[in-house]
Amino acid sequence: MQKKILIVEDEESLLKLESILLTTKGYLVQGATTGLAALEAVALEAPDLILLDIMLPELDGFEVCKQIKKNPDTRHIPIVFLSAKKTPADINRGEEVGADMYITKPFKSAAVMNIIEQLLDKD
Repeated sequence: MQKKILIVEDEESLLKLESILLTTKGYLVQGATTGLAALEAVALEAPDLILLDIMLPELDGFEVCKQIKKNPDTRHIPIVFLSAKKTPADINRGEEVGADMYITKPFKSAAVMNIIEQLLDKD
C-alpha cells in the first residue's frame, strides 16, 4: 500500500518541489500551506508521515507538532521539521514538542528521502 505524506509548507514553490520529489518515489502526497490546514488534514485522514515547516501562517510548526503529538490518535505519526530556523534553541524546541527529526534548509533531497524511508520502515 502507498504511504501517505503530508507536506506542510507555506512557500508554494518548495511545496511543489517536495511534492514532485515524493510522488516520483511512489508516495501519496498531500499539501497544506498553513498550520490550521495541517491539523485539519491530519484530523480528516492521518498521514503516515508529516514534513513540517516551522514558519507558517496561523499556527507555527512547533504548535502544530505539539498538538499532533499530544493527541493519542495521532501521536504515532513521525514528524520531520524542514526549517530555515537553525539555532540550537530552535532545534531543542523541535525535540521538546516531539519532532522525530529536524532538518535545516537548504537541505539535500537525498538526505531527506533517507530519513523518510527510515522513519516509514519502522512500521
